[in-house]
Amino acid sequence: MKLDKEAIYNKLADEVATRFDLKRDQITPNLNFTTDVNADSIDFVELVLEVEDMFDIEIPDDDVSKLATLQNTVDYVYDHQKD
Repeated sequence: MKLDKEAIYNKLADEVATRFDLKRDQITPNLNFTTDVNADSIDFVELVLEVEDMFDIEIPDDDVSKLATLQNTVDYVYDHQKD
């Protein structure tokens, strides 16, 4: 069963809040992983791997750059879920 965007957003927002030690109300759709939470390349790779595990999807290296913001990531996960 495909998750709706709100469910994906909430799961991702909880993960980002925990991973980057942020309060949940600091998380917005426009949150940028490199500029807003100072994620270095290792942090970002770990987040991408976690997203793959959480949603049972595979994110090709060529697509990782598309995941700059939380909303970009929600949209990507939504579009690439398995039926």
